[in-house]
Amino acid sequence: MISVIQFLSAIILPGLLVLLFTRVTYNRLIGLVLTIALIAASAYKGYTNNIALIIIDAFSLTAGFWLAAKMKPRAVKNS
Repeated sequence: MISVIQFLSAIILPGLLVLLFTRVTYNRLIGLVLTIALIAASAYKGYTNNIALIIIDAFSLTAGFWLAAKMKPRAVKNS
């Protein structure tokens, strides 16, 4: 059985990580790849041991990627 903390973390954290990495790198694809790498590393270490958590992570990644596409780009000043 999935604990509540694992379930809530799987819903929220991957999407937030995609948004964070997208903001830092200014590229949403790189943000997505970095987040997938972190999730793969945690799965390799054994922290993601349930197929339901992987599916929830994938849903959160998709939502974060969609939100990253909707973020308003910063205006660049021409000096």
